[in-house]
Order: sequence, then C-alpha cells, then structure tokens
Amino acid sequence: MPDMKEPPVLAPETRIVHHPYIPPAGFLAPQPGVFKASTVIFPNVAAMRSREWKDKSGYTYGLHGTPTTFILEERLCALEGGLQCVLVPSGLAAIANVALALLGPGDEVLIPDNAYGPGKDLAQGELARFGVRHVLYDPLDPADLAARITAATRLVWLEAPGSVTLEFPDLCEQVRICRERGVVTALDNTWGAGLAFAPFDLAGDGSGSLAVDISVHALTKYPSGGGDVLMGSVITRDPALHMKIKLTHMRLGLGVGANDAEAVLRALPSVGLRYRAHDVAARQLALWMQEQPAVAQVLHPALPGSPGYAHWQGLCGAANAGEGAAAGLFSVVMDARHGQAQVDAFCDALRLFKLGYSWGGPMSLVVPYQLSAMRSRPVPHLRPGTLVRFSVGLEALEDLRQDLQQALHGAFGTA
Repeated sequence: MPDMKEPPVLAPETRIVHHPYIPPAGFLAPQPGVFKASTVIFPNVAAMRSREWKDKSGYTYGLHGTPTTFILEERLCALEGGLQCVLVPSGLAAIANVALALLGPGDEVLIPDNAYGPGKDLAQGELARFGVRHVLYDPLDPADLAARITAATRLVWLEAPGSVTLEFPDLCEQVRICRERGVVTALDNTWGAGLAFAPFDLAGDGSGSLAVDISVHALTKYPSGGGDVLMGSVITRDPALHMKIKLTHMRLGLGVGANDAEAVLRALPSVGLRYRAHDVAARQLALWMQEQPAVAQVLHPALPGSPGYAHWQGLCGAANAGEGAAAGLFSVVMDARHGQAQVDAFCDALRLFKLGYSWGGPMSLVVPYQLSAMRSRPVPHLRPGTLVRFSVGLEALEDLRQDLQQALHGAFGTA
C-alpha cells in the first residue's frame, strides 16, 4: 500500500491554485490593502457555522465585507460622526436601501420639494407600486412639514441644501419636529460631506441631543473626488435601525468593488483640503456672477440674501475660523429677458466648465435646468429666468472667471 503520509504530487496548474505560501503578517503602509473576494475560505466547518457577518467579527462572503470595505466603512463613520455604515453602489442606491428597509404598504414618506430628483422618481415609481405613499413638503417652511406628518408617516427625508436651487432649510427645527412625533429622519448629506456640519450633532455640543437618524452620502462626489467612482453610504448611530438597513442591504445583494473602495480610501485623507478649495473658489465666482448684468439672482447658501442663508450661518458658519463651510456648488438665474436658447448658447460657449452631471471632482461642470419640470409648487423666492448650476472644480480661479466672462460676452454681449 502507498505511504499515506507522503503528500501527493500535484500538477503545476493545481500547485498554483493551492500553493501553501502565506506572506508574513505585520505589513503596514499608508494605504490599506485591497482584498478582492466573492468566496471567503474557512479553516473548518465549525468556523463556517459559527462566523457572524452582521457585526464585522468575521468574514463570510464578499458581499458581507472584506478588510478593505470594513476600513472604509469605519473611516466614513469617523468623518460623519456615525457608528455603523453600509456601502452601496451609488448615492441613489443609498436612498433606495433606506426606503426599502423602512417602508411598506400603507406607509408614508415625506420628501422636500427640492430634493434630489432621482430620489423623488423612486418614490413616484417603485415605492408607489409597493403601496407606499409619498408627500412633498415645503423645505423652507417647518410648519408645512409639521402639518403633513400623519399617523402613517414612517420616514422624513431632509436635504441641506436643496438640489439645484440650494435653499438651506432650518434643519434643526425640521429634526425637532420629527423627533417630537417619533418619525425617523434621513438626511442626504452629500453636500455637507461630514465637513460643513455634523449630522449626528446638530446642536454642536457633542451630546447628540439633536441628530438625524440616518445620513446617506453619495461618495461619488467629495470622498471620491476624481469623477470616476460610483458609490454611496448609509450611516447610523442606532444599532436596531442599522440592522434593519443592513438586512435589507444583504437581501438586495448590494456590494461595491474592492478597487472602487480603494479609490475612495486613497482620496479620503485629502477630502477636507479639496472641499475647502472648492468652497473658496465657488464663493469668489458666485460673488463675481452677482455683478453681471445678465444674471438676475445667484443662489449659494453662504451668500447673504440667498434662500436660507440664516440657517446656513447658524449651522455651518462656525467652521473654518468663522468663515463657514459651503462646498463648491452655486446656481444662477439668468435674467428672464434672455430665453432658453441664449442660456444654452452661454453654456455651450464655456470652455473650461464642461457640460456634465455630478460634482465634487477636479473638473468644473455646468448644467442648465428647466425648473418648472422639477418642482411641484411655485418657488416665489426665485426670480424669473432660466436656472444654471455650476460645480467648481480645482482649476485656477482666474482661469474659471475668464471662461465665464468670455461665455457671457459671447451669449449676451456683456462682460
């Protein structure tokens, strides 16, 4: 009989799959390692049966996390002040994850009228088909929000500032209203990015006495910073709420690629520097645009007179030694005497500002909008005209100003 103690001689193609070498532990470098896995190997059946994926105490399957994604989740919690995080393939997927975890037939969700458009589309489409009713409320009127909360309301979405028109709500009062009525709040915190204000410490005293329940974040924007990654996060502080979201996350099979997680981890240490650079340049350009004859109104939370400026000042104004924090977005309303064709020609004439959606990357972007198709009610705080949103990138400020100047002159005959 053959000696069973002798290992079998394996073919080369088998040896490269089952090679016994394991590199030594203890390697440390500025960037975490990239672990790619669908299958995770267990040492024995007992470990396979006992390992728990819900609390990050072990690894079971790639969708449930790897060292790479666990590190990113923890660092994002540190950024926003949360305790638990799940990663999803986009910011919209984060919104969907929350909605599907918390809402069912007969439930009601309240959404600000100026919320991110695809999030409203989700409510009008899939959620409506599932028997979930949605109601739009005035983001600048806390009393309107209070009046629309009913016994069926299970979730209130918040957005600070609003999408495209950038009105800054009284976020603290909105949260107080929802807390008094026992309704869960979910904030789209993509603009704030964990840097403009602390979503889980709105009172600013470290007590957590005034906090949103959920913060969703399109990591596609500032955390990635390159305009090349799609990813989102859902961050909480309540374990039971987190588990509802995490179980739905698992059932939907949501996951992110290891290389995308690596890209966000690589960019994350510089997010504060980049956010500040976007902010400084955007404010300068917004102020300059206020002086241009073709412009009827400039919308930027940090500019006096912009809708909700006082609320921005109260929540974000203490950052950066009292200069506040306000991201890199601003919108303008072109004077009503200039038609859509002229405004489109202005956008086409821009050379450095490229036509494209999203923001937070190195390249400046511009998008003209038809606001009438985006709002369910009149917006009296906006002047008549055509709205254009700018995302300021990391180019030299003077180059961007000159680009705006030449396009204004070409389209409207003004400097």
